[in-house]
Amino acid sequence: MSSAFLQILNALSFAAILFIVASGFTLIFGLLRVVNLGHGALYLLGGYIGMSISTYTGSFLLGIGGASLAIAVVGFAIDRWLLERVKDTELKQVLLTLGVAMLFNDQALVIWGGDSRTIPVPELLQGAMQLSETLYYPKYRLLVLTVGLVVFTLLWLGYNRTKLGALVRAGVDDKEMVQAIGVDIRKLFVLTFMLGSALAGFAGVLGGAFLTLYPGADSEILVFGLAIVIIGGRGSLVGAAVGSLLVGFLSTFGQVWFPELSYFIIFGPMAILLAFRPLGLFGRA
Repeated sequence: MSSAFLQILNALSFAAILFIVASGFTLIFGLLRVVNLGHGALYLLGGYIGMSISTYTGSFLLGIGGASLAIAVVGFAIDRWLLERVKDTELKQVLLTLGVAMLFNDQALVIWGGDSRTIPVPELLQGAMQLSETLYYPKYRLLVLTVGLVVFTLLWLGYNRTKLGALVRAGVDDKEMVQAIGVDIRKLFVLTFMLGSALAGFAGVLGGAFLTLYPGADSEILVFGLAIVIIGGRGSLVGAAVGSLLVGFLSTFGQVWFPELSYFIIFGPMAILLAFRPLGLFGRA
């Protein structure tokens, strides 16, 4: 029983990381209609930057803040200087962001090498917390699970209960009308792109402390992000949360029960779902 509960906690903590990544991806892909295949590279780059900052300063919080800010600036540069030239052309967006991902991967390999790296966590978060007489669980994974819940709550409130969120939703549905009432929709979309990028960098630091950072991690996290957005529905924050839970549980228990079929266990049900709900669980036309 305790072993099964541990796997459930592992699935929830993994789902929390996946949600933070996928929430940024669904903001960019689902709301802004930008096919950013460089999102996984932003995750990996954010993890490396956070590792360097936290190692140099000795502060894990500075690593998280510095990486999130740095990747937000990188997102701004990608959106304003690159994607602006290929807007409204999805194929060009795919090729451009794929090229950006390859460039970032090569530079990361040159700077940080090809070995797996782990971000050191504060001493306060090291070790395990006693949950019952016989059950212990790593403190850091519990923190990741808590952070995932906080991020979901803040994003949901910002998207559904603030004027800024209403403007973003309105701008996606009718850009010309929002511009007609005097709102700089382009600036609003750039800020949204920066937020989605910052979430990728933020997740890179959190995930780098227990998933490790290595060349190729960006591709794996991007595949998971794509699966989550497709399952949950493009542009749906609740869909991203539900999709993250499904993928987190399928991946965790699939690796335990059927390690040789772990990817099929994720993408098999996704293919079946799309056959009956092409827009995903919470997607809309």
